Amino acid sequence: MNLSGLGIFHTIIGISAIVAAVTGFVKYGKINLAAGSGKVYFYTTLVTSVTALGISKHGGFNAGHVFSLFIILLIAVAYFLYSKRKGSSKARYFENFLLSFSFFLSLVPTVNETFTRVPLGHPLAKDIKDPVIAQTLLFLFILFIAGSIFQFIRQRKSTVKNC
Repeated sequence: MNLSGLGIFHTIIGISAIVAAVTGFVKYGKINLAAGSGKVYFYTTLVTSVTALGISKHGGFNAGHVFSLFIILLIAVAYFLYSKRKGSSKARYFENFLLSFSFFLSLVPTVNETFTRVPLGHPLAKDIKDPVIAQTLLFLFILFIAGSIFQFIRQRKSTVKNC
């Protein structure tokens, strides 16, 4: 598998971020920054994205680095909306979307790296152009769209109840 110490740390923290996000989706229907799982997601995603900047199979600045920087931007804006725009129902829509989008984007390199490495000796995919990766990412994108619609409807019902 040839992971560096940083790569191992990155992977462990990244798995923690995924578990926290899934916990939030199951428990709250979103990544809830007010809950423990949301806080864990925020910080572990931040650490995972920062450590990804020091990891590269391809050398130099690449698409993976762009993903990491963009994810940091997404969670930073979501955190700003959460902490500074507490009374704004419109801000909650954006906060939910940005956190969900950051999760989806995190899964792109996760799927690529996992499928080209696991199982050891006979990985699921030969390289990132393998159809199994594209099909998996398409499925995850459809889940992201469906989940975003669900969150929008749920947020709208919550907003209407509070009026």
